[in-house]
Amino acid sequence: MLSLFLKSLMGALVVVLIALLSKSKAFYIAGLVPLFPTFALIAHVIVASDQGAAALQKTALFGIWSLIPYFIYLLMVYVLATRLSLVACLSVATVSWIIAAAVLIYTWQSFQA
Repeated sequence: MLSLFLKSLMGALVVVLIALLSKSKAFYIAGLVPLFPTFALIAHVIVASDQGAAALQKTALFGIWSLIPYFIYLLMVYVLATRLSLVACLSVATVSWIIAAAVLIYTWQSFQA
């Protein structure tokens, strides 16, 4: 239970940090904070512990390829930010990420079989 509380506290602190940065002159740094590899670190420890170093290496390679859907998301936000409402812009960007991620997963599984 304490572990769950600490994780939620960390999440709340990250949200506060993002909110503070978004109000500063360096507001763009708020986009970097969520990219800290918190979940990647957790996933890598679990994969390496359960599957070994070779699986960790494959997981890292997939992580590199997973930057493509995120790039597409950010590109869509950049292109649409001044053309659509906030909700429409983020919705289109999110759907674009989902499609790109699905294509990545399908392609990865096809070549890894």
